[in-house]
Amino acid sequence: MLVGHFAAGLAAKRIAPSISTGTLVLACMLADLLWCFFMLAGIEHVEFKPGMGAANYIGASEIALSHSLLMDLLWAGSLTAVFFLARRNRRAAWVIFGAVLSHWLLDWISHPPDMPLTPGMHRYFGLGLWRSVPATILVEGGFWLIAVVLYARAAPAKKRSGVWAYWIGIGILTLAWYNNIAGPPPRDPHTAPLASFCFFSLAVAWAYWMNRLRLWPASR
Repeated sequence: MLVGHFAAGLAAKRIAPSISTGTLVLACMLADLLWCFFMLAGIEHVEFKPGMGAANYIGASEIALSHSLLMDLLWAGSLTAVFFLARRNRRAAWVIFGAVLSHWLLDWISHPPDMPLTPGMHRYFGLGLWRSVPATILVEGGFWLIAVVLYARAAPAKKRSGVWAYWIGIGILTLAWYNNIAGPPPRDPHTAPLASFCFFSLAVAWAYWMNRLRLWPASR
């Protein structure tokens, strides 16, 4: 998923409004940020094949360090521990844990069977939602739309510029998502991990910015 992960971060803000939106989106996207980093380091690998849509052109055979269920539990525990030590808020820490772990669940729904349970186990899982563009638009797109509207209605923007910045960011993420599910593979597979890492990082930074532009309770 792409916007599904961002939707989970926006939805989590309604559960724990004291946590910055950026922190929640970072938690939901942590596995993908690690995936990009590990690919740049040569630790994980994916194969880009001919085809339209990520479900068809990405062959993800070595992503267990960033995307296996066991490692996502470890990453969730690590980020949760850091957050709890910094903020001493047990309830908010559990929300962070759930946000990180939501990545595996949502990818299990959207990916073809390439999601491992643990490193070293050559058995993979995935329901393959992304193989159908109409179904993806209905399911993931519906989740995204609900989260976007609920977030916008939950707290007013401080200034008019905050409204424009929010909806422009939503538009960019939506276009990137549609290109992912229906578009061609990257032109240069060698630069794809760096480009993805930069895009995800900017999206997380945007989420932190959005939190500052809206009248939420005090952020943690």
